[in-house]
Amino acid sequence: MFLALVMIAPLPVMAQVGADDRPGLPIGVPPPYGFETEPSVTDDRPGLPIGVPPPYGFETEPEVIVLPDTSNVYVVPGINIDLFFWNGWWWRPWQGRWYRSRYYNRGWAHYRSVPSFYYDVDPGWRGHYRDRSWYGHNWHYERIDQRRLRRNWQNWQNNQHWERKQTWGVQGYRPRPQQQRQELRRQRERQYRERPEVQRYHQQRQQQQRRPQVQQPKRPQPQERPEGVR
Repeated sequence: MFLALVMIAPLPVMAQVGADDRPGLPIGVPPPYGFETEPSVTDDRPGLPIGVPPPYGFETEPEVIVLPDTSNVYVVPGINIDLFFWNGWWWRPWQGRWYRSRYYNRGWAHYRSVPSFYYDVDPGWRGHYRDRSWYGHNWHYERIDQRRLRRNWQNWQNNQHWERKQTWGVQGYRPRPQQQRQELRRQRERQYRERPEVQRYHQQRQQQQRRPQVQQPKRPQPQERPEGVR
């Protein structure tokens, strides 16, 4: 008589999101329905090379600043990559593609389109940050550590904290009219599409779509025997 050995694998434990301030743990809660509908997935189409961004060597948890003329878009200053926090996710462009994660340093997954916040980001924000000036106005930006960001980002977003109370820390600044912001968004979208890495990625996608897909041979279906036939 043989005894069957049953291996019981431990079930994965879901992290308690938004309640832990330990480094590297997820921030916030999944965004409510209607904010972002594009899924965050890894592209597995044959022949299309999709990787993940290389890790950035942070010595300590990065601080962020909030960018003027945006809807609660935070960015990590003082590094040579674009690393944003918005709507409970970390966002990072790499090789013409976009990635997002609940962590700032790992867990990146390919995002199928450009996140909607990005065209509100001023391309010259680094220069403004260096000069502490936003289009002729003193910019008293505030460096926000990870713990404070984790605890407050959602309330700040719901209450429009930066837009209404502090105008993003820009002294005497009035937000741009909506029509002007929309025109800037269209202009930045055109500029983004002209970037070499973005064009290379779209060329790769077009080439992949032109290639004939190799169909896998169908497996023969087992034939059912008539009743009574052995």
